[in-house]
Amino acid sequence: MQYWVIPPKEDAEFVARMEDVLEVYERPHDPQQPVVCMDEQPVQLVKETRESLPATLGQPQRVDYEYERAGTAAVFMFCEPLSGWRQATARKRRTKVDWAQEVAALLEGPYAGCDKLCLVLDNLNTHTPGAFYEAFDPARARDLVRRIEFHYTPKHGSWLNIAENELSAMTRQCLSGRRIGDLDTLRAEIAAWTTDVNARQRGVDWQMKIGDARRKLKSVYPKNLF
Repeated sequence: MQYWVIPPKEDAEFVARMEDVLEVYERPHDPQQPVVCMDEQPVQLVKETRESLPATLGQPQRVDYEYERAGTAAVFMFCEPLSGWRQATARKRRTKVDWAQEVAALLEGPYAGCDKLCLVLDNLNTHTPGAFYEAFDPARARDLVRRIEFHYTPKHGSWLNIAENELSAMTRQCLSGRRIGDLDTLRAEIAAWTTDVNARQRGVDWQMKIGDARRKLKSVYPKNLF
């Protein structure tokens, strides 16, 4: 059995959100209104229970099969596809407040000089303008929200979020097959991955346009349109 993200059939709401995101991806790079994608995922923290044996000339590193679960953490991924920039951070949780604080750190940090952030993200119940009012005083929350242009991917359409691809790459290249037992170590590892990838990778060349979607995904569009 294989798991797939299966798009719905004849779903006008899916189409509307899909075309909205695709239209955003067709915009030319604008430093004052950059397109930034974000996604998040939980990570299981795992501690070693016995010290591993280092690799030698004739033996690989040997790690004991036994381990200890040490709770979970949440990784937040932000990426600007056209500039080739990404940032991965980690927190204990992924609540509304956590998400709002992460976005605020972007708006008041690397994007402090931008007029507006065009944010592409999944339509989770934590990804709302109201989250900023739970995290900050009303004046600061309003200042932050007015600088965000929200673009939500459709349900069952997470493949439209470029940040999901970045998360998948980070998981394979940095986390897969490793035991990381605490939040500080996780933060250090994903920060090192971010620095390395930003230094050597170009921007994302997104190929699918609205016209391509209308030709290739006809089953998603209401039939009365064709």
